[in-house]
Amino acid sequence: MNTEKSAPKYMELAKWINDQIQGEQLHTGQKLYSEKQLQEIFGVSRQTVRRAIGLLEQEGILRSVRGSGTYINDNRQANLAKRMRVSVVTTYVDGYIFPRMIQGIENVLLENGYSVQIAFTNNQHGRERTILQDILNRDEVSGIVMETTKSAISNPNLNLYREILKRRIPVLFLNSFYPALNIPHVSLNDHLVGYKVTKYLISMGHTKIGGIFKLDDLQGSIRCSGFVDAMYESGLEIDDRNVLWLDTQDVRHMEKVAERVLERTAGCTAVFCYNDEVAYSVLDILKKAGVRVPQDISIASVDNANLATMGEVGLTTIPHPMELLGKKASENLLRMIRDPFFDANYEFDADVVERDSVRRL
Repeated sequence: MNTEKSAPKYMELAKWINDQIQGEQLHTGQKLYSEKQLQEIFGVSRQTVRRAIGLLEQEGILRSVRGSGTYINDNRQANLAKRMRVSVVTTYVDGYIFPRMIQGIENVLLENGYSVQIAFTNNQHGRERTILQDILNRDEVSGIVMETTKSAISNPNLNLYREILKRRIPVLFLNSFYPALNIPHVSLNDHLVGYKVTKYLISMGHTKIGGIFKLDDLQGSIRCSGFVDAMYESGLEIDDRNVLWLDTQDVRHMEKVAERVLERTAGCTAVFCYNDEVAYSVLDILKKAGVRVPQDISIASVDNANLATMGEVGLTTIPHPMELLGKKASENLLRMIRDPFFDANYEFDADVVERDSVRRL
């Protein structure tokens, strides 16, 4: 689902000026129309004109000379296009949803003549910092497709992202975003995902529903907000004792939190899990404790990864777009390289895939 909003007046003006440059109505080194002329042409205030010019100066498209005026700078897009290399950074690279997502990214970039430089962070800020510093030191990429690292907590690397933006290198985030940065993202609509899974469980007769969410990735809190909205909209109560928050290390070592999982799901007839990776481990924990799925408790999750069909019980889940998401991210990044004012934000919608892990009460 892509939600479109009308751009502010200064953004519309900035885009018009940039389009004039790209269409060669305005040329490198040429003096831009005066502030007064732009006010008269567009019927806007002086402040709006100055905001538009300031934005274009940040992008390196315009440069102001004191006492002389504003001029068209060297062609930013041409310089980016000459590099013909894109850096693709994900949290993980092997297994789960990542190979198909990366494949979608690579297919589009390679078809358009770009080479692809792949790295992964292991969802660690230190590794993310090393990769960002390397990108800055080499300064040879035309754009970056980046999956966020622990997006729900304070990030020590925001200054590096700001330096990348200062150098006018387009950045597009995958799967989530950093709220402190004005950088577009391509992802699932995580609020809608949480809402739809919960509504599905309610439609199957469940009223005592628990949740297991990831606390250090923003997707976790956004999916939880969808869960909360669906429960309250249906007149149902949420018991904090039935909500469990896990961090990245917990998810990688679920056996260490087995007791907490059993404790928080006790008394629930259904549980919404953050993703299939978590749900698959929860199925194992419940089985070892003698709790049957779906006879004793129903489980639903997100991603529709291979794990969803690997266990004894098939998982009911909402699909992650995987390859389609990667394809969309690449397409939008290429648009950003050509047009720095393109709104590259896009959120996918999806519907529940029913399997055996949920029963009707």
